[in-house]
Amino acid sequence: MAVEFDLHADPEEVPAADRAAWAAVDAELLGRLAEHVLGRLHVHPDAELSIAVVGEEEMARLHVEWMDLPGATDVLSFPMDELRPGTAERPAEGTLGDIVLCPPVARRQAEAAGHSVADELCLLTTHGILHLLGHDHAEPDERRVMFALQRDLLTDFLGRPAPVETME
Repeated sequence: MAVEFDLHADPEEVPAADRAAWAAVDAELLGRLAEHVLGRLHVHPDAELSIAVVGEEEMARLHVEWMDLPGATDVLSFPMDELRPGTAERPAEGTLGDIVLCPPVARRQAEAAGHSVADELCLLTTHGILHLLGHDHAEPDERRVMFALQRDLLTDFLGRPAPVETME
C-alpha cells in the first residue's frame, strides 16, 4: 500500500495556537491506520493514497473551490479511480485519491468531543478513506452505515473504543 504524506507547514510559520495540533500529526500512525482500513476493506496492496495536511487558510480555499462552501473544514476527500471495497478474492485495484486534513480544525473538534487531536486525526483519516471508497452520510441510512463502519475500523485499529464522531 503506497501512502504518501504531504505536510504543508513550515514549523516556524505555524501560529503558536496551532503548534500542538500540527505536532499531533503522526504520519507513521496515520499510514498504519490507512493500511489497516484499506486491508480490511480489501483494497489491493498496490493502491495509492495521498494524505495532505494543510492549514486553515489553504483548507478554506479548497473548501470554497471544490465544495462551494465557506470556511475551513476538517477533511476533504478527492477520489481518483472511484474504487469501491473489494473482496478477499478480488481486491479493488487503482489509485484511491487524496485526503486533505486540517489540524487546527481537528484540534477544535477534538476539544469539543473530549478526545485527543491524534484520535481526531485518526477518525478524520478513516472518514476520508471511506469517502474515497464511495461511502457518504448525506442521508440517515447512509450515515448509519458509514459511521458504524468507521467506528468498527477505528476500534479494531486502536484496540479500544473509537473516538466519538464530531459531525452530526
